[in-house]
Amino acid sequence: MLSAVGSLVPSPTIDLGLAKGRSVSTKIAQAADSTHSEGSIISPATRAALNFQYASLRNINHCPTGMYITPSVESTLVWDAVLFVHKGYYQDSVLKFTITFPNDYPERPPTVRFLTDIFHPLVDPRTGAYSLAPRFRPWRPKEHQIHHILHFIKSTFKEPTLDKLHEEDVLNKEAFNYRDNRTSFATLAKQSAELSQSPSALYDTSGSKKNHSLRFTPLKPNEVDEVLGALSIHTEGSK
Repeated sequence: MLSAVGSLVPSPTIDLGLAKGRSVSTKIAQAADSTHSEGSIISPATRAALNFQYASLRNINHCPTGMYITPSVESTLVWDAVLFVHKGYYQDSVLKFTITFPNDYPERPPTVRFLTDIFHPLVDPRTGAYSLAPRFRPWRPKEHQIHHILHFIKSTFKEPTLDKLHEEDVLNKEAFNYRDNRTSFATLAKQSAELSQSPSALYDTSGSKKNHSLRFTPLKPNEVDEVLGALSIHTEGSK
């Protein structure tokens, strides 16, 4: 029950920084894999916290514009999400990602992994692991909420936040270094945006990295009109 959230015991803050001998991206990937098992035991407190956090996304401004989230069909501890980027370097990107919660959430933070390949300083190009360190180091269970994470994720695709990143927090040093050449960075970000809309990236295939709950399928022109009509959206030339 949601009332159980109020009885959660405060915990010490947790450092999301780099540990000696192990990269942040490796730890994120391993954490996501370890919590995504069918045999995971979810405590009543964690289940209540997740229910509360998901329900809170209905509040005004809690879920960022252009972002859609749903619990995964595979695990209670995984949320599937899609971000549509409308402005900036990554304009027109369609980015699928997952949020994976540990069994003892909110004592430990969730991990974020992008399934769509994206050239970004905070995204590991090999694993898709995403660094929350710039905003959530240390992690404070009683202070940090999921909507804070969602808004941070969206903000990191905008120039002001990109400009404030520090090298020790990034997972893609090449993307970080390209910031010194804005023209080149803009070109590579635009290429990423275009690739995110390619059929291989947008539509689910047998080679997909994960069975994502938010799926896209190609539509014929007449089917697009039917969908837009159902949503009361009229394109130019329609009556």
